[in-house]
Amino acid sequence: MPRLIGAAQTASFSDLISTFNSSGTYTSTPATTTVDYLVVAGGGGGGSRYGGGAGAGGFRTGTSFPVNPNTAYPITVGAGGTGNTSTGSVSPGSAGNPSVFSSITSAGGGKGSGTTDLPAATLGGGSGGGASYRGVGGSGNTPPVSPPQGNNGGGTNADGFFGGGGGGAGAVGANMPGGQGGNGGNGLPSTISGSDITYAGGGGGASFPGSGRGTGGTGGGGDGAGASLAGSAGTTNTGGGGGGGSGTDGAYNGGSGIVIIKDPKGTFTASSVWDLRSVFRNVKAGTWS
Repeated sequence: MPRLIGAAQTASFSDLISTFNSSGTYTSTPATTTVDYLVVAGGGGGGSRYGGGAGAGGFRTGTSFPVNPNTAYPITVGAGGTGNTSTGSVSPGSAGNPSVFSSITSAGGGKGSGTTDLPAATLGGGSGGGASYRGVGGSGNTPPVSPPQGNNGGGTNADGFFGGGGGGAGAVGANMPGGQGGNGGNGLPSTISGSDITYAGGGGGASFPGSGRGTGGTGGGGDGAGASLAGSAGTTNTGGGGGGGSGTDGAYNGGSGIVIIKDPKGTFTASSVWDLRSVFRNVKAGTWS
């Protein structure tokens, strides 16, 4: 930043972006009073043995969120849920874990169902997990917030062998379309990091070997297993749901979440000459260039 001498002038500050791939602490600068944020929770783990794809972690973003200057805020980045790894088991995966910044909490993604008719209420989360065996997918945006943090998981209408897709931040998980697992719901994009990145895609539902599998939603959703193809886990630090497992391999883990805090550009008026104390404070705060 140029040194200002004489009459008052306006100086611009650059964005300060803090990215948390794991839990830590965000400390606001002495001049910060509002921030923009992205808080994505961990995706759920997929269900085994023709299981449902897991739901994506909750996706919450906002601007001009009030914070106190020069204050430490604990950050929690949720881990992804665990996919059921047993090929002979009909058990579900586990739900993802929440991510937290200040009063903003994003719920972990719902687990994918195994080949059992689990109540839909057990599959809910930031986005809902996919069902199996004539089940109904879990509810997204659980618990409810506005705007919604996710969407419902997909259901099935057959006696086993196929799983519904997990819900994503941008779309519901697909119901089993007949002859294959349902696709995971797509996620949502964010440019808060300075790049256009999509987060929180749902996991694809699995199918009987030789049948078509469900693919993961954009934003890190893992593919379901099937058609002699292995599935995949949700992508790390996207909150993507894990893919469902077939009868020959276990299910897949959800991706961990992420928290990004941005101190937006601001302007202020320099009264005349920069004194060394002001320069020191701004260099220490990272707002001097």
